[in-house]
Amino acid sequence: MTIREFQLERYFARWEFTAPYLLSASDCETVSVGELLNLANVPLSELGDLRLGYTESQGDPGLRTTIADFYSRVTPDGVVVTNAPEEAIFLVMWALLNPGDRVVVQTPCYQSLFELAHYRGCDVFPWPMLETDDGWRMDLDHLADLLTEDTRLLVINVPHNPTGYLPTTSDFDEILELAHRRSLWLLCDEMYRGLEYDLADRLPSACDRYPRAISLWGMSKTFGLAGLRIGWLATQDRRLMQSLLRLKDYTTICSSAPSEFLAHVALKQAEAIIQRNLGIIQTNLAHVREFMTRRRGTFAWREPKAGPIAFGRLRKGSAAAFCEEVVRGSGVMLVPSTLFDFGDSHLRWGLGRLNFREALSVLDEHLGTNLKNLS
Repeated sequence: MTIREFQLERYFARWEFTAPYLLSASDCETVSVGELLNLANVPLSELGDLRLGYTESQGDPGLRTTIADFYSRVTPDGVVVTNAPEEAIFLVMWALLNPGDRVVVQTPCYQSLFELAHYRGCDVFPWPMLETDDGWRMDLDHLADLLTEDTRLLVINVPHNPTGYLPTTSDFDEILELAHRRSLWLLCDEMYRGLEYDLADRLPSACDRYPRAISLWGMSKTFGLAGLRIGWLATQDRRLMQSLLRLKDYTTICSSAPSEFLAHVALKQAEAIIQRNLGIIQTNLAHVREFMTRRRGTFAWREPKAGPIAFGRLRKGSAAAFCEEVVRGSGVMLVPSTLFDFGDSHLRWGLGRLNFREALSVLDEHLGTNLKNLS
C-alpha cells in the first residue's frame, strides 16, 4: 500500500520559501538563538560548551522533568521526547494499531493524524466539525454513534487546527467520558495548548484526566520554535511508554543535543514566550476583524478561540483556485480547505506572525483590483 502524498506539506514546500507573505502560517513568530538565550539570561558559552554526542533515547532527564511540570499526573518517566511531533504521531499509530482496527478522527485535521492510521491498514472514520453562523462546534451525538464497541483509538485536536475552536469544559468532559465507556485509547493533539485567548477557558491536558490518553505537544506552534524540531508525548500508561521507546529505536533513536538544550531553556521561560505570542495574535485578530468587516461580501469570518489559526469561508467560488490566483498575483500565500480534505470553500488564516498586517494589506490591495476576476 502506497501512502498518500501529504498535501499540506507539499503545498508549503512549493510556496513557503518563495511567497513573500504567508497568511496561513500555523505557528507563531520565532526568535533567534541569541534572543532566546538573552530572555533566559543564559550565556552563549553554555551552548558553546555543549558536547555533540548521543542523547538519551527517551529524552534528556532534565528536559523531561520540566515537561512533566506542565502536567499534574504525568511523571518524567511518562514523557518521551521526539524529533518533531510528526515522529510522535507515527510512534503512537504503530504502537497502538493493527490492520483492521477502527479509528475515529476529528476532522478537518493535520493529515498525518488521519493518514497514518489509514496507511497502517485501519478503518478510519472522520468525525467532522460543524460550521454554524456562530462559529464552529462539535457534534457529540455523532461522536457517540461513531464510537462503537470495536473502536480502538479516538484522535482529537484541542485547541483545534485549522478552526481555532476550543470546546467547553463540559464538552471536553463528555468526550473523555465517551472514551472511558469504551475503554478506548485517546490521542489528543495539544500542539496549541497555552494559546487560549481567555485563561479561564484552558482545558486540562487529556493525559491528566484519562489513564488511556496520550497527549501530544511540542515547541513549534505555541512557542514558535519550529526549527528545534522537538515534540513529546505524555501518558500515564507505562506499558505504552515502553512500546513507544522500543519503536523509537527504529526511527530516530534520540534527539539533537542542541535542540534539547534550547527546548529546555525555552520551556523554563514558557510564560514569557506564550504571553509574547498571545500579544501578537491579539493584535492580528483586531486587524483581521476590521478586514473581514469590510470584505464581508467575500468572506464569512469564523472567530477562533485559541491559537494562531482560523478557518474562514469563501462565499463564492473555489478556495483552491482563489489561493492559487492570490499567491501568483500578489505573493500572499493562503491555504485552501482542499488540503485538509474538507471541501473547497474554506481558507486557513495564520495569525501568529509579526508581518500579518502587512500581508493582509497586500491581499486587500489585490482584492480591490482583482475581486471580479476572483468571483
